[in-house]
Amino acid sequence: MSDDHSNEWYYNVKTGQVEPYEGDKASERLGPYGSPEEAARALEKVQERNESWDSDPKWNDD
Repeated sequence: MSDDHSNEWYYNVKTGQVEPYEGDKASERLGPYGSPEEAARALEKVQERNESWDSDPKWNDD
C-alpha cells in the first residue's frame, strides 16, 4: 500500500511559493491543500481565521 500525495499542495512560508508534497521541510509549509489555488490563499485563510478568533467571545480573555 502506497500513500498517494499527488493532490496535496503546500504554501511555503519561507519562499512564498506553492509546492507539491515533495517540497521543503514541513516546518516551512502550510497545508496540505487540495489544489495549488487553495494553497496560494493559505496566508489569506490564516488571517481570516485569526480575525475570527480575535472577535470570538469564547477566546477573548479581556
